Amino acid sequence: MLLRSLAAVLIVLWAGCAAAQEVEVLSTHGKWLAQTYKENGKPVCFMSAKPEKSDGNYKARGEVLFMITHRPAERAFEVVSVVAGYQYLPDSDAVLTIGGKKFNLFTNGERAWARDGQTDKAIAQLLMKGSAMTVKGTSSRNNVTTDTFSLSGFTAAHKAISDKCKAP
Repeated sequence: MLLRSLAAVLIVLWAGCAAAQEVEVLSTHGKWLAQTYKENGKPVCFMSAKPEKSDGNYKARGEVLFMITHRPAERAFEVVSVVAGYQYLPDSDAVLTIGGKKFNLFTNGERAWARDGQTDKAIAQLLMKGSAMTVKGTSSRNNVTTDTFSLSGFTAAHKAISDKCKAP
């Protein structure tokens, strides 16, 4: 029985390592990492960055990421998402601010997204022109956080994922 349990644990660990190896780093630009992987045999490209600064009254928080994803097979480009590192307050919005322009992102669990493709594109265009952005959210424990991201390297990382995952 112990041997079976150990074997099961090793299989799970190996499967996790194999899946992690499928993600290919395209390039790094400033704080931004451009990556790609295959999903059902189709390419997916994404770029991500961690915040330079996080403010808020919290005791523990998981990894925080801002991401842009391209899924050419689904004709989905510039998909904006945020991983908060905590569960958002239900029915709350996260507020993304770039150069004084604000966008309300809908939340579900620990993720936030733009409401439509048109907003995704508008955000991506402003990110290419800006120097910093903030994302403000409220946790399920009603703690407000503000994450500040550098946009240095954003345009180059965006070019890397756009070159790799072009529209069909």
